[in-house]
Amino acid sequence: MDFNMKKLASDAGIFFTRAVQFTEEKFGQAEKTELDAQFENLLARADSTKNWTEKILRQTEVLLQPNPSARVEEFLYEKLDRKVPSRVTNGELLAQYMAEAASELGPTTPYGKTLIKVAEAEKRLGAAERDFIHTASINFLTPLRTFLEGDWKTISKERRLLHNRRLDLDACKARLKKAKAAEAKATTVPDFQETRPRNYILSASASATLDDTSRPPSWAEWKEDYPGGWRRPCFFLVPLNPSVTRARGCLSLPKDRKLWNDEADKAEQELRVAQTEFDRQAEVTRLLLEGISSTHVNHLRCLHEFVESQTTYYAQCYRHMLDLQKQLGSSQGAIFPGTFVGTTEPASPPLSSTSPTTAAATMPVGPSVAGLAPPGEAALRLEEVAPPASGTRKARVLYDYEAADSSELALLADELITVYSLPGMDPDWLIGERGNKKGKVPVTYLELLS
Repeated sequence: MDFNMKKLASDAGIFFTRAVQFTEEKFGQAEKTELDAQFENLLARADSTKNWTEKILRQTEVLLQPNPSARVEEFLYEKLDRKVPSRVTNGELLAQYMAEAASELGPTTPYGKTLIKVAEAEKRLGAAERDFIHTASINFLTPLRTFLEGDWKTISKERRLLHNRRLDLDACKARLKKAKAAEAKATTVPDFQETRPRNYILSASASATLDDTSRPPSWAEWKEDYPGGWRRPCFFLVPLNPSVTRARGCLSLPKDRKLWNDEADKAEQELRVAQTEFDRQAEVTRLLLEGISSTHVNHLRCLHEFVESQTTYYAQCYRHMLDLQKQLGSSQGAIFPGTFVGTTEPASPPLSSTSPTTAAATMPVGPSVAGLAPPGEAALRLEEVAPPASGTRKARVLYDYEAADSSELALLADELITVYSLPGMDPDWLIGERGNKKGKVPVTYLELLS
């Protein structure tokens, strides 16, 4: 391989210089160029957006796929740019087991028939879950991954460049400051008639000429021996302070000042170049950080689509379970008369139907019923209905309910009533009693207590 040693050495030197500059800033030994408050706010908002996007993405993946091994498998397929194989959902797998159990235990038995009905419902639930996962992955997860793997990487790259430009700018400022200080010291001509300072030693030429007992000549002796501008001095007094130039050959003090002037001019030129590069990089980074607002708008739209897909999924689940509950209720009423249908868990209010004939409402109305009596028979009078000897239970009302007619009982949230079921009743309704009042009440508005 062809290595450019000069470039490699130059890059290593730049890296070392930046590392030293960064370390000195951390310990407060070097000045640091501060960014304006608006820029700092943009940086903080970008970091916060990135962190929360990662957390939301990971937790959404857990919601859609609780199995960690399956998530790892999907991640590997994505990195290998291969299609993720279709996977059976838990509901579909449960439906398969129930169907096989019904086939083996007897599909004509009551238990087998019930297994078949539940298996069909679970299969529909699994299909709805598959559609929901697919829709959520495309409309919600993909935009979040695109931001983290695309836009955020670009922002991070430009921020690193801005950081390096700032370190270079601070280094140029420090170099110019040292050059100015050395130039100011070089303009001061030392008085050699004074006693030689401690930090001055004789140069090599002076040490070879003078022995240990010799003393340096005075300024008057120096000027008398070299009246032509000190072009051929025998020795120089060399300061140990590195900010003052050492004597080299036959350099004179005016020429030494010119060298420091040139050094200061060079440092100023480098500072101007570094400042220009820093300003340009800061503007590029600022534009990218301001684009986070567009990212928020895009994520907001994706979030609405995720909520819509989740609402559709849960509405489908509710309809499927409601149908299953009706099927099981009718068969259970025939097998176990005098019992009522319902769950002991708190029920949520029914979702509004998507059919055009149903009006959307904040609190959906309970399902309609044809009455207490089956079709073709005379309707029972509630006053004549007596509660069964067994099968009554207490129930807590979850939501307010307005009675549609005189056969129904109005409900208030959090009140306790007595409920029971009658043979032939719609499984979505129960008979409710509160004091001397009696009427039909929807099951979905009740929490049955043990």
